[in-house]
Amino acid sequence: MSANSSYAAAGVDTRAGDLAVELMKEAVAATHGPNVLGGVGGFAGLFDLSFVKDYERPLLATSTDGVGTKIAIAQALDKHDTIGQDLVGMVVDDIIVVGAKPLFMTDYIACGKVVPERIASIVTGIARACADTGTALVGGETAEHPGLMGADDYDVAGAAVGVVEGDRLLGAERVVDGDVVIAIESSGLHSNGFSLVRHILNGKGIGYTDASAELGTTWGEALLEPTRLYTGPLVQLLAGANGTAVHSLSHVTGGGIAANLARVLPIGSRVELDRATWSPAPVFRVLNELAGTMLESTEGTWNLGIGFFAVVEASAAPAIIAELGTLGLPAWQAGTVAFGDAATAAADGWEQGAKGVDGGAVRLIGSYAG
Repeated sequence: MSANSSYAAAGVDTRAGDLAVELMKEAVAATHGPNVLGGVGGFAGLFDLSFVKDYERPLLATSTDGVGTKIAIAQALDKHDTIGQDLVGMVVDDIIVVGAKPLFMTDYIACGKVVPERIASIVTGIARACADTGTALVGGETAEHPGLMGADDYDVAGAAVGVVEGDRLLGAERVVDGDVVIAIESSGLHSNGFSLVRHILNGKGIGYTDASAELGTTWGEALLEPTRLYTGPLVQLLAGANGTAVHSLSHVTGGGIAANLARVLPIGSRVELDRATWSPAPVFRVLNELAGTMLESTEGTWNLGIGFFAVVEASAAPAIIAELGTLGLPAWQAGTVAFGDAATAAADGWEQGAKGVDGGAVRLIGSYAG
């Protein structure tokens, strides 16, 4: 018996892995520009950084993430061509928060059994989103874990690296009194809070293939709506005439609306976000109705229609909102930064900082638009 035959008897099929690589290779190679060396299939991805000689103080930014239990819905529907975009969004859209342009990304897929077409579908989705954000997919790994994971189970993760000029670094230290907080529309749930989503649907006996009259599609299709990619348009915004008027950015992911904005505000600042400036998408309303809860109760779990924030110079806010719209990102003014009296009392609904960051204070006020 050959070594490969012995490994196959243990549940690992290296030939299936090789076929998966062949199926995805063209899509991955399409993300490679002149800075990528070595092609597909090497032990390590290579990226030529010679261009950073033109930077005064190049800073590398890096981020890593997964897509959480949204994968369970993709697995239930046997639909795997969008989950890759979710992964890229969760990783690369964190890098743009500091003003960094993404350079390259790697992915990791762990599965119970390599089904070449499934793996290729996932990675093709990753590659397509990388191309859309100007990110080279320079490498990855697919690991087969028989006995540890079921044959149809998998999980995905990724990491990316970007670069930003030191004096163009975005963050709380740039924010000043009177800055305008611009909200940028999400495409839906993105990749956060799906444990709560699944809990609500399970409690009501709703399956992912069940139709929803309110959503106009099946539950599974509605929930798999891929994460909007913000990086490409934001790179263009930052490189343009209005770029220097952007002081900080926030990606609304785990922790919800107020906490993620608070992370990119300075200590001593406060923002009241007016709920009346936007209307959460139907998916958020229907889920809350099923759960018997109010939209306000899920502001710390779901994005409720805001995928990103931009904190900008007040005089440039109208132009930036207009430019974002032209770039495909609907946006609106949701609040204003103020300094002065401390506003951190939890009883008054303020959230201050999050995830170890001692930031500003944020609360939501008013009622959502109908």
